[in-house]
Amino acid sequence: MKAKKHIFAIIIYIFLSVWAVMVIFPFYWMLLTSVKSYGDYNSEYIPAFFTLSPTLENFAEAFTAVSLGQYFVNTLIFTLLTTALMLAVTIPAAFAFSRLEFRGRDALFTLYLALMMIPNELVIITNFRTITDMGLRNTYSGLILPSITSVFFIYLLKENFEQIPDELYKAAKVDGTSDFKYMMRVMVPICKPTIITITVLKVIECWNSYIWPRLITDDEAYFLVSNGIQEIRENGFGRENIPAMMAAVTVISLPLIVLFIVFRKKIMEGVSRGGTKG
Repeated sequence: MKAKKHIFAIIIYIFLSVWAVMVIFPFYWMLLTSVKSYGDYNSEYIPAFFTLSPTLENFAEAFTAVSLGQYFVNTLIFTLLTTALMLAVTIPAAFAFSRLEFRGRDALFTLYLALMMIPNELVIITNFRTITDMGLRNTYSGLILPSITSVFFIYLLKENFEQIPDELYKAAKVDGTSDFKYMMRVMVPICKPTIITITVLKVIECWNSYIWPRLITDDEAYFLVSNGIQEIRENGFGRENIPAMMAAVTVISLPLIVLFIVFRKKIMEGVSRGGTKG
């Protein structure tokens, strides 16, 4: 019996190791290509899995050939403002649905959840018409406004808030604590892992946003890094200088990789808390 368990465990570890290599390999290939010189890359008839003469000239090319630095600044502004506004909407909404008693609350929340069933394509079309009619194309407002709320994040945080005993809320009300103060001083600190989780997920969503920025902006002054990569591929050096293209992709991917590594434990804790009831 023990032999069968050991064999099964070995098979599982082999499968996981192979899967891990398959997942990590594209990132390794991206990084490897980014440090190969243009001449070395083009001279390889058979792709080499390592290089003995790495170079950083591709990174310099990525920043000088296009306005990659400006794309970074635009993306940072878009990401920070959108995430901050999302938290300002999500936390009070989750609190209201989980703690406040008002007529039609459950029915309203059910209708709200039903919005998740609407295809994103239909929402994008509606948002595009609305933002265009408001004259907000090629503005930060036009980029940010459609992204400041999320049904899934409100649902996740609501489920987390409901795990906090009602006795704490009743005791706080007896002491004369306002709902806002209770939310900020009690519920937010207790549910900090989940709030960090939705914050990180929103940052990743904003950083990787492509379709909406592509639709609503055609002015390079408002391009995000996703627009920038497409611009590099279509009109820049991307079709010819693949190592420089990979250098640009590496620079753009690095902040998200670092962010996930730093907050990975909080993300796992927040997801597990959100999925536990009682």
